[in-house]
Amino acid sequence: MIDGFQNAALESRLGIPIIYGVDAVHGNNNVYGATIFPHNIGLGATRDADLVRRIGEVTALEVRASGAQYAFAPCVAVSRDPRWGRCYESYSEDTEVVRKMTSLVTGLQGQPPEGHPKGYPFVAGRKNVIASAKHFVGDGGTDNGTNEGNTITSYDDLEKIHLAPYLDCISQGVCTVMASYSSWNGRKLHTDHFLLTELLKDKLGFKGFLISDWEALDRLYVPRGSNYRQSILSTVNAGIDMVMVPFRFELFLEEFLFLVESGEIPMSRIDDAVERILRVKFVAGLFEYPLSDRSLLDVVGCKPHRELAREAVRKSLVLLKNGKDQKIPFLPLDKNTKRILVAGTHADDLGYQCGGWTATWEGTSGRITDGTTILDAIKEVVGSETEITYDLNPSPETFSGQDFSFAVVAIGEAPYVESGGDDPELKIPFNGTELVSLVADRVPTLVILITGRPLVLEPWLLEKIDALVVAWLPGSEGRGITDVIFGDYAFHGRLPMTWFKSVDQLPLHIGKQNSYDPLFPFGFGLTCENNGDLN
Repeated sequence: MIDGFQNAALESRLGIPIIYGVDAVHGNNNVYGATIFPHNIGLGATRDADLVRRIGEVTALEVRASGAQYAFAPCVAVSRDPRWGRCYESYSEDTEVVRKMTSLVTGLQGQPPEGHPKGYPFVAGRKNVIASAKHFVGDGGTDNGTNEGNTITSYDDLEKIHLAPYLDCISQGVCTVMASYSSWNGRKLHTDHFLLTELLKDKLGFKGFLISDWEALDRLYVPRGSNYRQSILSTVNAGIDMVMVPFRFELFLEEFLFLVESGEIPMSRIDDAVERILRVKFVAGLFEYPLSDRSLLDVVGCKPHRELAREAVRKSLVLLKNGKDQKIPFLPLDKNTKRILVAGTHADDLGYQCGGWTATWEGTSGRITDGTTILDAIKEVVGSETEITYDLNPSPETFSGQDFSFAVVAIGEAPYVESGGDDPELKIPFNGTELVSLVADRVPTLVILITGRPLVLEPWLLEKIDALVVAWLPGSEGRGITDVIFGDYAFHGRLPMTWFKSVDQLPLHIGKQNSYDPLFPFGFGLTCENNGDLN
């Protein structure tokens, strides 16, 4: 498909190749059989910048194999509120952790050589892709965590908390920056000349191109899509170089040409945008190699790539509780025990394990791609004598006459994206709390929580269960979970976000003076060895 588009571009008057971009935010996630990595919040729990760089390298290969040359990643938002529907796309509430994880840029684009001019875009070769630092700027700091909302903060705090990761991306030669749907103190980011042009381009010296978000021009006025000519005028003059117009492109071109011909959009602005876009196309080698490299097809979802994803899952797991008595750890579990109950909505659902931005925009449930569920992984790893009973939704009858050694219950969130994920209550869905309670009353229980953010954990429930592991949204490789819960590897992950006691405390994050009283603090994570905190 992409080669078809490219050939049409090459036959046009100037023969300038197009760039085709995809939302490869945790692997090339919309391609069947691609390796699906943990979402960013899980990678933030690893604190491992080199791991994230390697994930970028693999993602670049699997994106290039599908013909695309551009990934809309990394999201370098600093998420200050778990009620935000894109919380899982953020590595952390802590700016320093997010800064560390910008190593994804080098993974995707390649390592710029010594002395590479600062702010100048860089792509190492045909096995790399153009990256996009997003969403500029402050998208993780909106009031009440509302998606596309308003970030109310001083310029100093905007710079210190939300802008800092962009400096790291620019210093790695990031080719593009995507503007945010959100506002800063009531000013829409897409029309903010000060932030887009005076700050990003002029002061910070960013020489790549600025791209709008999907259909962003339609979101500038109420009702949606109104004042279209004014929307074009204000975004382009504010500094947007490339506009994502999925549907109304004829109208866009008509209005855009009118604005240029009338002088309302100056030619100098057009020249700047064209120069920046061409610069990235030259840097990415598109003129030399416009078509896809089919020799890469065999690497999609290959074993070494899946092993890397499995490593990422292992390192992302955070152990929040291990044993009712601290002196008697519950984990690691015994592979050769007699009988195990595996239960819960998320124990055998690959789609739930992957979350949003997988197979489709919103994500979905079921066997949406190739991969290993938690149940698959447990079956692979236990001894030949061990009996496994799987019950999605156990009832008291499940336990009659059964002598289970322990239960593994996987619960959590269904996939969601963007505003559809905004949630003021943050309760565990699908009656997860009741399900765990029923099982834990009868059998020693390990709970695995599949989630894109901290959720409400009732104190009485925490008392009932024997162990609690947060697995975030781990992606396609469930073996990474069994690697750790059965003791082949140690727990490594630490909380990338503060775990609140009650939603009434939100927003709750480090640096919040006088009122920091979390259930589990930022950076918390136990190890099995001595049941000590990793901190």
